[in-house]
Amino acid sequence: MTSEQILEGQTLRGTGRLADYSNLVKLPHTVFALPFALVGATLASYRYPVRVADLLWILLAFTSARFAAMAFNRIADRAIDAQNPRTRAREIPSGKLTVRQAGIAVAIAGVLFLTSAAMLNRLCLVLAPLALGWVLLYSYTKRFTRWAHLVLGFALAIAPVGAYLAIAGEWARPAGALLALAGAVLCWVAGFDILYSLQDEEFDRAHGLNSVPAAFGARGAILVSRLLHIACVVLFVATGVLFPQTGVLYYLGVGLITAMLVYEQNLVRPDDLSRIDAAFFNVNGAISLLFFVIVLAERVLA
Repeated sequence: MTSEQILEGQTLRGTGRLADYSNLVKLPHTVFALPFALVGATLASYRYPVRVADLLWILLAFTSARFAAMAFNRIADRAIDAQNPRTRAREIPSGKLTVRQAGIAVAIAGVLFLTSAAMLNRLCLVLAPLALGWVLLYSYTKRFTRWAHLVLGFALAIAPVGAYLAIAGEWARPAGALLALAGAVLCWVAGFDILYSLQDEEFDRAHGLNSVPAAFGARGAILVSRLLHIACVVLFVATGVLFPQTGVLYYLGVGLITAMLVYEQNLVRPDDLSRIDAAFFNVNGAISLLFFVIVLAERVLA
């Protein structure tokens, strides 16, 4: 089987360094977390002024943190990726980029993230090293826990919380509001990551890697994913209750998310994984973008 035949989904076609670095960090997957970061900023705008400069620093902070995390993951997993038919065409195993090139990119992205946090406010600067450490830690979690999916979910849940803090400079009141939002994103991400990792169930078992599918099998993993997505919907409702500025449009958004999660779960069956790519990218990308658009529209109309 050639590398062309085993390219992962959402791999950008083309040659040159721009395409290599974009694929190294799976640039299209930005659609998952960036809209939720903007949801955090939008919710903060009900009580705090928003400057254009703040939004630009938030975008740079998010982009650089995500770049650092993804590139570091490719470095940490390069030996594993080289053995997996699904991932051996990735940039480092295939020789398109060297470990040194990826490492320099991680260092630059990390500096940009910390600089962006410093330009936002003191609270963001203090928390930035912890956030960066967490998103880098994820790369090693499959070595020692089946619940790495939750660690990834927590990493992406940092985005809306960080954006809120970037605008507000302080924790939300009531305190549970941001925790509910972060919890919803965590459960959403962990749920769809479990579905995506069904592709590697046998590979993970054979190579001593931990995951929910490797531990519980496809049927058990799908059940865990569904429970997480139920929790996600409950927490999105709780977020609306705890952010009283939200209204009818917000709950309409939660209803649409619920319908799309049901659809996503119906795309994947233990004996049929052929539609995982649609469940993983198309549905979840739509969830993230649609929810942000609805939250923003409600804020503009307020």
